[in-house]
Amino acid sequence: MFERPIWWDGDDVVVIDQTRLPHQATTVRWRTLEDAATGIADMQVRGAPLIGVAAAHGMALALAADPDAVAASADRLVATRPTAVNLRWALDRVRAEVADLPVDARGAAARRLAEQMADDDVRACRSIGEAGLDLIEAHHQRTGRPVQVMTHCNAGWLACVEWGTATAPVYLAHQAGIPVHVWVSETRPRNQGASLTAWELGHRGVPHTVVVDNAAGHLLRTGAVDLVVVGADRVAANGDVANKVGTYLKALAARDCGIGFHGAAPTSTYDAACPDGDAIPIEERDPDEVLTFGGTRVAPEGSPARNWGFDVTPARLVDSYLTDRGALTADELPAAMQATPEPA
Repeated sequence: MFERPIWWDGDDVVVIDQTRLPHQATTVRWRTLEDAATGIADMQVRGAPLIGVAAAHGMALALAADPDAVAASADRLVATRPTAVNLRWALDRVRAEVADLPVDARGAAARRLAEQMADDDVRACRSIGEAGLDLIEAHHQRTGRPVQVMTHCNAGWLACVEWGTATAPVYLAHQAGIPVHVWVSETRPRNQGASLTAWELGHRGVPHTVVVDNAAGHLLRTGAVDLVVVGADRVAANGDVANKVGTYLKALAARDCGIGFHGAAPTSTYDAACPDGDAIPIEERDPDEVLTFGGTRVAPEGSPARNWGFDVTPARLVDSYLTDRGALTADELPAAMQATPEPA
């Protein structure tokens, strides 16, 4: 079992190839900027926090090969996945770090920062877990039964460096002996809940059940869920949350059923320059991800498809934000993020 989804091996960056999970737990090596850019775009790595860390590693590879390519390499990487704000955040940090350095020092400095960002993410996700652990513990104390958590997509350690965001409270609860069960939405179009979240929960011994996305409303209405915890690819200044498409529907159903809906994300996912969800660019992916499954076409020939990767959940539907600065409300987000702009 891998400890992290990304690491250095000599001068190469090694990542778990998430496109091959859950059937093959294999790795791929990135040796060049183009390897990193392709790996991010093709989702060998995915998840907002990991995308940022991976982009920093890609910059380090680029500057080791060509220390003058700061702007060009950043531009190449930022174009790979437009919705996750962590990508630009990480690249801006690397650019600032090397801006005033001698040319021959840039590659090593970028690598040190990339490694530091990976370690920072571990600490941030642990803090997110601690912020959410209280929610799980309170439910268990109140009911005396296993806590039923619903997730969406994959916001686990595969999407980060360790712990994850939405799964961090679950892992801490499981570690503490609090009984917890996770309802894992398969999450169309790439089934990252079924293929990734279920895989990592299984490896850690956390009880879970995979369900189709459209079963979420049924589970919420019939009282099978105690709380919904999802990740985020960007949180706007007003608290609107962009996450994998289908999140908004879960938030609506949770509100109608009186179930708490919580967004889990590190400081780096908060975008103070983005006023609201309408300003968040929504990635649209290859229609073949919808039209085919496992290489077999499932829709009639000639039928077109649209394939949005994300949707936006308005802040009014989010009960709390589980962050590395604690559990916050939408009103508390701006001050908390401005006070500590870098992750812990």
